[in-house]
Amino acid sequence: MTVQSTMPIWTPSQARIDGSNITRYLQFLRDEYSLTFNHYQQLHQWSIDNTVVFWGSLVRFFQLKGHFNLDRIFVEDDCFYHCQWFPDSTLNFAENLLYPKNITDFNTAINTHTHSKSKSDNKLAIISHGEDGRRSELSYKQLRDEVTRVAGAMRELGIVKGDRVAAILPNCSEAIIAMLATTSIGAIWSSCSPDFGHQGILDRFTQIKPKLLFACNGYHYAGKAINITAKVTAIISELPELRKLIIVPYLTADTETDKNAETSTSSAAVKFCHWQHFSAVTPHSLSFAAVKFSDPLYILYSSGTTGMPKCIVHSVGGTLLQHVKELALHTDVQVDDRIFYYTTCGWMMWNWLVSSLSQGATLVLFDGSPFHPHRQILFELADSEKVSIFGASAKYYSACDKAALRPVNDYDLRHLKTLLSTGSPLSHESFDYIYQYIKKDLCVSSISGGTDIISCFTLGMPTLPVYRGELQCLGLGMDVAFMHSEESKQVTEGKGELVCRQPFPSMPTGFWQDSNDGKYHHAYFSRFVNIWAHGDYGELIMHHIDTSINVNSDDENTLQDIEINQIGVIIHGRSDAVLNPGGVRIGTAEIYRQVERLPEIQESIAIGQQWQGDVRVVLFVRLSANIALDSQLIHKIKQVIRRNTSPRHVPAKIIAVADIPKTISGKIVELAVRNVVHGIAVTNKDALANPEALALFANLAELQY
Repeated sequence: MTVQSTMPIWTPSQARIDGSNITRYLQFLRDEYSLTFNHYQQLHQWSIDNTVVFWGSLVRFFQLKGHFNLDRIFVEDDCFYHCQWFPDSTLNFAENLLYPKNITDFNTAINTHTHSKSKSDNKLAIISHGEDGRRSELSYKQLRDEVTRVAGAMRELGIVKGDRVAAILPNCSEAIIAMLATTSIGAIWSSCSPDFGHQGILDRFTQIKPKLLFACNGYHYAGKAINITAKVTAIISELPELRKLIIVPYLTADTETDKNAETSTSSAAVKFCHWQHFSAVTPHSLSFAAVKFSDPLYILYSSGTTGMPKCIVHSVGGTLLQHVKELALHTDVQVDDRIFYYTTCGWMMWNWLVSSLSQGATLVLFDGSPFHPHRQILFELADSEKVSIFGASAKYYSACDKAALRPVNDYDLRHLKTLLSTGSPLSHESFDYIYQYIKKDLCVSSISGGTDIISCFTLGMPTLPVYRGELQCLGLGMDVAFMHSEESKQVTEGKGELVCRQPFPSMPTGFWQDSNDGKYHHAYFSRFVNIWAHGDYGELIMHHIDTSINVNSDDENTLQDIEINQIGVIIHGRSDAVLNPGGVRIGTAEIYRQVERLPEIQESIAIGQQWQGDVRVVLFVRLSANIALDSQLIHKIKQVIRRNTSPRHVPAKIIAVADIPKTISGKIVELAVRNVVHGIAVTNKDALANPEALALFANLAELQY
């Protein structure tokens, strides 16, 4: 563990600490469990040393709806992923999102001051925006009414517990309504964004065999209206178990486009229905199917860039419990918050964002390009909608920096208290940019986890300082460490593989149609015996802070000197993309951080090329406008890398490319590029947002010598 004595770049105020959910949770532990903690590291250590008590305490603290047997929380098994959580408990996911306890508290507070029931009924659940300028609102009551109608139509269609309901939808309120209706029945939800390619969607949905499909007729991106009716028609013709297609007329309404959509889809052997007609049934009372804690809720997918996408099954209870913990305690989502995350329905951050309804918060949605109709549209949205928690990918903040955007000069952002980042490591320079050009008084929480766990291993904490380039802390209840794969032991100094040494509720219940768990075992347990290996490469950072705090005793307030240890995290990239020149392991993020600080470079991607019995580092760069990669710039890049890292990090080759391939969620794909360079076929290119970019890396003359 690396020890640093650097100063934080942000420290929470005492008022922020006192008003936080984590402070209320600590008071709950004092009152109900007689537990007292001096600092976060003590709390975290307790949460992994007493994992059963910890997860049980969350059920009580958040008063989750369901029938929970807290006398039987965990059943241990010799196999990590055969352990059971809350085996005798039942609940319903949609019920916990549609009837959050915090709304009752919020309503009571409003009624006490205004004696007006209408205001409490109108507490906003969703504010939805499109890049074409559309805006809509749904209160919690309206959301429940819409879910009631759609769930009723699903039941009439014969959708029952365990059925799969799929969607090809933008990030809009209809997607959330359909998901909540699905889960209220106990059926399983799975979604892709409409920009997925035809084969990419089929690779996913043909595995899970949905009975019902929600699809839009098109979407907007970067000022273009993109019609997908032909793609949808082709997809449903290859889903034989599909009973009905529900078209959401997102692109246009009651126009020639919808007529064409109806003509196209009606020719297939699947019944077609418009969203308006499907949801127009006379609403009955909304009922919630009681399902087991471990029953399936979502099916998510691996990126699918190195083979068929894995269908990852996430449980009802595990997802809810983990999301509530992360949103309320680590992100401090409260009932009066408005939370925004730039995402699509094909990325797990959509599932994570939607769970904020469990806290009575208001979701702010946006679908379209993050830079259209102008480059600061997301900050304008945050300002106009009074967003308090704002999230996007690390690449987004880097792009804002490169574009010299200055939101601090153009927008108020007085309500903004937390900024979230994920998808890839947030560079040290992006921390600087955020605090200088977005807002100074801000908890910047870089978070890291993934689709595999539909949550995080390392993330933020509103009561802790923020250190430049670091994730603030390890997640509560997550026994995270870094290990050497060669020695299978914990790293005490330096970098290693991110692992989790104890089971946790949000780990997948398995992969779809993986009866003997062979694929599941290979994905996470082939590197270390009975320990989850996540595939990230990083290190722990210990901060020693000498401070004095007031400690309340029975007699008087006394001043006591203590040492607070904060353990932060740095993620250096994916472990399967780690470079290994001369046997020295190098995280790709270490190189990107240095290269992308140069104004001449827009973005970069590094791989290890097999060369003369060793591995040499090859760096590809996408240049800024009107910049050429000449010998002077190559020398400058190498000097920056050598000066700020080590000679081993310096690439043997630097090559300019016009584009860099990414997944639809915006992650660069080192493995796919490495395969192309080595002449290995890349399957499932439809998982990429720009698959044509792969051709730029094939048969390059510069890599032949």
